[in-house]
Amino acid sequence: MYPPELVIPRVKDLTDFGFNSLNNAEEVTTALSNNEGTSFVVVNSICGCAAAHARPGAKRALLNDKRPENLYTVFAGVQRDATDKVREFMLPYPPSSPSMALFKNGELVFVLERREIEGSNDEMIAAKLKAAFDEHC
Repeated sequence: MYPPELVIPRVKDLTDFGFNSLNNAEEVTTALSNNEGTSFVVVNSICGCAAAHARPGAKRALLNDKRPENLYTVFAGVQRDATDKVREFMLPYPPSSPSMALFKNGELVFVLERREIEGSNDEMIAAKLKAAFDEHC
């Protein structure tokens, strides 16, 4: 478990932007099961690529005309039950953090894995997300 003084600002980076933090498996199941509309989930992380590119890219993408109706986040290594449950919903993709997923009517329609986030800047990440939002939202 990471110290709260390290995690809180990284969680707030998304919750202050309108994301709802999912804190346990039940909240994840309620949020993502057969949910009408679109839901975007960011699996947040303490790592540098989350701070430098993933979170800024996710927020930049949400300035798009088309955007998901529901915004959620879980923090890997902290909200373990919630993160594990989100990762179940993201199967068959392997666990990675940071990562992002878009669901439409409860169905997984897009995933951005860590391997696609590393080496990308926030503009590149936002462009990939905007394309997914334009297609599915």
